[in-house]
Amino acid sequence: MSPHVLTQWQPEDSTFWQDQGRRVARRNLWISIPALLLAFSVWLVWSVVVAKLPAIGFAYSTGQLFWLAALPGLSGATLRIFYSFMVPIFGGRRWTALSTASLLFPALGIGFAVQNPATPYWVFVALALLCGLGGGNFASSMANISFFYPKAQKGNALALNAGLGNAGVSVMQFTVPLVITAAVFGTLGGAPQTLSDGGQLWLQNAGFIWVPFVAVAAIAAWFGMNDIADAQASFSDQAVIFKRKHNWIMCWLYTGTFGSFIGYSAGFPLLATTQFPEADALRFVFLGPLVGALSRAATGWVSDKYGGGRVTLWMFVLMIAAVLGVLYFLGIKEQSGAFWGFFAMFMVLFLATGIGNASTFQMIPVIFLKEAQRLNGGGDEETIRRSADKEAAATIGFTSAIAAYGAFFIPKSYGTSISSTGGPEAALWAFIIFYVTCTAVTWWFYARRNAEIRC
Repeated sequence: MSPHVLTQWQPEDSTFWQDQGRRVARRNLWISIPALLLAFSVWLVWSVVVAKLPAIGFAYSTGQLFWLAALPGLSGATLRIFYSFMVPIFGGRRWTALSTASLLFPALGIGFAVQNPATPYWVFVALALLCGLGGGNFASSMANISFFYPKAQKGNALALNAGLGNAGVSVMQFTVPLVITAAVFGTLGGAPQTLSDGGQLWLQNAGFIWVPFVAVAAIAAWFGMNDIADAQASFSDQAVIFKRKHNWIMCWLYTGTFGSFIGYSAGFPLLATTQFPEADALRFVFLGPLVGALSRAATGWVSDKYGGGRVTLWMFVLMIAAVLGVLYFLGIKEQSGAFWGFFAMFMVLFLATGIGNASTFQMIPVIFLKEAQRLNGGGDEETIRRSADKEAAATIGFTSAIAAYGAFFIPKSYGTSISSTGGPEAALWAFIIFYVTCTAVTWWFYARRNAEIRC
């Protein structure tokens, strides 16, 4: 047996947890977080790169640009479906190391492709799809961390992993506009691109900047993380979640929270620059994903204390109000100060999605433990707990896969709405209708007094 494999892992045993479990769990968490942060950075790098392609001579239409911004979401969400089940099959350490190393392919590819003005559109499409490798990592990372922590601390641990990992979007949107203005890698990084006003950009740095960090994170995961023997399961063992009603309900709700967060992150830079071209919005857009990521990381305890269902319900109400605010300021966008109202409403949206991301993930382990106890009443308590943990981990991964399609549908909805009606308002009204359904579902199944599983 490898020294990296934990043959005995009992986080619910308070003595075991205090003596050794907490230290091991924290080490795995703090290696997982930067690896996930880099995955989000590579996944969403197109949200900034795409906005700069026309400036360096790539004559693509608005529709083509929104497609490039949306494609990483499509591939990332699809990969998450498969990544959801990888940790119990291959082990969390091995899968984290290998999936992190895979980010080198899109990072290097972007760096070389943008330097050649003759690069065809299909190459950018392929690279956008490869960026989805970063999106897939979230499902396996969250499933892995869920095995390490006791039920009472899962909400906070998952919030930290996801929230600080989600910060990769903001880190990327802040870092890339800076590094593309200088020869960070000297002559090794290639020649700059000349802009129409005579300025210079090193857009290749948007890809190259992540390469050394990805390499270090992959090595750290390989040598510093652990696999849990008890967490091993075949795909068929995990596939039982497809028979669980609450798996599909939580897919719907997590699409409302995380799908919104990642979709708005992908589409916000391009939406802001097209609707408010004079505002120099790219200087500020990183703040949205940062607010969402930090609110997720900082509020896991709120759901642990007050109940994930109740918190999720109120976050959907807040999201409805925020989208109505966005619509209002788009309606007066020609007036002075309208951009800042639009920007403020998006900050509220990002805040609500972050808190909602933490609350929905806090709900899943609670729901599946109660469901396992109901289905296996009178059975061995430890066996029930392990079964619930495996189903909850698979559900966490699978719901994150379905929700990640938001990274495709939200930017694509903006593009379709703009091309069909001249503005993004139709897409935003559709989002409001969806949030209304999420509010109703949360109240009925989890938040009302006589809910099926009140949590």
